[in-house]
Amino acid sequence: MTYAYKTMISPVGTLKLISSDKGLVGILWENDSPDRTPFKLMTEDKNNPFLVEAEQQLRDYFSGKLKQFSLQLDFIGTQFQKKVWEALLTIPFGETRSYAQIAQQIGNPKAVRAVGAANGKNPISIIAPCHRVIGANGKLTGFAGGLEIKAFLLKIESPHRTFAA
Repeated sequence: MTYAYKTMISPVGTLKLISSDKGLVGILWENDSPDRTPFKLMTEDKNNPFLVEAEQQLRDYFSGKLKQFSLQLDFIGTQFQKKVWEALLTIPFGETRSYAQIAQQIGNPKAVRAVGAANGKNPISIIAPCHRVIGANGKLTGFAGGLEIKAFLLKIESPHRTFAA
């Protein structure tokens, strides 16, 4: 399958937005590992409606105008990964969850490590808010965009809380 993409400049660097013919499939970081997601064949399409809408909503998010994304998403991954990524979508703006809480939510409380691995493979960063998942001790843990960006995103959503990168 060939995916459409466009890039956007954001407060967290250049983001690559990717879509299938069904919806948004990815938001990749400027220095993202090429092996983190399965999107290999891509054609630039600056007018793709899924990508144009995603860019607008991301701009609104970064400017503080948007607290809830409403985009057509097309998660590409295993059934377990999709279950984890769907759970991420339920974390309210400005709140965080632990990996254990996500494992509990998806009905597999012993799968904490697997939840962490699926979280790390989340292809739709920011919108499927993997940045809202933190360690059980309240500390920031791994994030494909880097811990400083994770702290930045959490600060946008919770300006009165402190998050150490």
